[in-house]
Amino acid sequence: MPFPVISTRRAASATRLEPLREGTLRIARSLLCALLAASLFAANAQAQRTQKPVLHGKDWMAITGKPLGATAGAMTFMKGGNAVDAAAAMLGATATMWDVLGWGGETQALIHNPETGEVIGINALGAAPTGATPEFFRERGMEIPPAYGPLAAVTPGTPGGLMVMVAEYGRLSLADVLAPAIEMARGYPIEAQAANSIERQKDRLAGWPYSKEVFLPHYGEDRAAPAAGEIFVQEDLARTLERLVEAEARALAAGASRKEAIMAAYDRFYRGDVAEEFVRGSREQGGLHTLADLANWEVHLEEPVRASYKGIEVYKLTTWVQGPVLLQALNILEGLEVASMGYNSTRYIHTLYQAMNLAFADRDFYYGDPYYPPEEPIEGLLSKEYAAARAAEIDWERNDPGVLPGDPYPYQGGTNPFLHLIEGWNADPVATPDDSGMDADEAFHAGTTSIQAADAEGWVVSVTPSGGWIPAVIAGRTGIGMSQRMQSFVLDERAGPYNVVEPGKRPRATLTPSLALRDGRPFLSFAVQGGDGQDQNLLQFFLNVVEFGMNVQEAAEAANFNSYQMRSSFGAHESQPGRLLLNDGVPEWVRAELREMGYDLTFSARTSGPINAIFFDAATGTMWGGSSNHGEDYGIAW
Repeated sequence: MPFPVISTRRAASATRLEPLREGTLRIARSLLCALLAASLFAANAQAQRTQKPVLHGKDWMAITGKPLGATAGAMTFMKGGNAVDAAAAMLGATATMWDVLGWGGETQALIHNPETGEVIGINALGAAPTGATPEFFRERGMEIPPAYGPLAAVTPGTPGGLMVMVAEYGRLSLADVLAPAIEMARGYPIEAQAANSIERQKDRLAGWPYSKEVFLPHYGEDRAAPAAGEIFVQEDLARTLERLVEAEARALAAGASRKEAIMAAYDRFYRGDVAEEFVRGSREQGGLHTLADLANWEVHLEEPVRASYKGIEVYKLTTWVQGPVLLQALNILEGLEVASMGYNSTRYIHTLYQAMNLAFADRDFYYGDPYYPPEEPIEGLLSKEYAAARAAEIDWERNDPGVLPGDPYPYQGGTNPFLHLIEGWNADPVATPDDSGMDADEAFHAGTTSIQAADAEGWVVSVTPSGGWIPAVIAGRTGIGMSQRMQSFVLDERAGPYNVVEPGKRPRATLTPSLALRDGRPFLSFAVQGGDGQDQNLLQFFLNVVEFGMNVQEAAEAANFNSYQMRSSFGAHESQPGRLLLNDGVPEWVRAELREMGYDLTFSARTSGPINAIFFDAATGTMWGGSSNHGEDYGIAW
């Protein structure tokens, strides 16, 4: 509203206009306040659609499970690193912080290379050591490998995976990438989550001498673990990481290339003095590792598997993790109008639950290490024709508690050598539950971390590292906490003929990063923690974006649901047919209908691990970051 122009001369007429001017100003001020209030209300209403705002970036983005971890990624970008360097720095930092993983665990990644347009898989999952046979464990009265302790440990994979990623696709030195982790190992203020986890596990940790020394600085006091905010020092780990940097520096001084120097550090870890101390420390405490186990293990650079969903190419790692489950479920769902069912309606929940049941039954039977026989029927498992045949098995009125693995072999021109095992698939449990491992609920809520990194050049990295979590056995003076992934093996082919433990073989793990391309360009990079819940939650996240039009933060915070019908990848590998975890917000009429369909309902305010994701906006050329609204996951962008 225009204000009247008043002369500076105090004429009588101007005096008479004073009340008019004051009234006009009051109206203008009121209108301005109303407009400001309305705009603020609108902004707040928009912001309140999610508890956390979308993260926006133009040049780079770094998201992971801890604020300090994300800071390590940001520091690396500021040094001139690309997304691979930043992801590796975040991996090193979060492993040092024991963010439900440690340095002796396992790493895998999907990397989009903008120079070639390819998506590359990084396979850095550890392998079973010498002597780890079904007979070894049975002779000790075990029905499955243990969940904790030195006999749970495969070979360390994270150090090798990090170094190979940086050597092959990064641009910085290993010294630059490891700098945040080394500084943290020398001492950082530990956060409450890790500190309290140590305290809860102090009795188990006290039984392993090197773990006791690192984790329990106040042993004998009421609280043995460090307190939140206390400076947590890991001198042995710092020295191990410094040895890797020293090996790189010596190689560079001798004229090696950047890549050759990083691989010199790799050799020192897996074939040098670090390997010697790791093996000594493992065997001292009852582990099986040999020097040959570490020397012969290698990181695989491999072609991921993929499926097309309505024109979007979704990439996952193959059967050594559960990644193809997501692709199988998408293939089943592609022929259905899932959006028309309504978000989290009874029909939608039932449809996704049944599709996941079919995919997970195949996972539990057919997935295993593709570098060891028998060869997994991945071509048939991912064929659209097989998906249509599996979809035809769905009972649209009730849950099927006895769903069986399918037969993908005819869809790749082969004959199934294990059909005789499928008939008795649901007859006997894999193992007898005991107190040695995680139960199903712990396995769903315990997790690891996830890492998402991207830059303006088009490098994109999605990682879900794990293993070596608290309580971990630290191997001698390396400061390296050993993996617990051996528990994901089975001892009998009747429990999964492709995943029977064998020295040198990788267990089928749950770890499952995701990348999606549209029109050959990055579209989504996404991952989540949470064991067998990972691909369930990632499936729903993907559909939230693609079918329901949510932005990346809305999709990360949206209410999920979880099936427990698959065989758990942890502990006794138990299955709970029909058990369905729903978000507290699901309305009563949906609950009632699901109960009538044979579901056993449980509820929680939290129904997924923290989802971390990056959406690539083709219209603006910018990145949108999302990170779930629970936990400590955090992102930084520029």
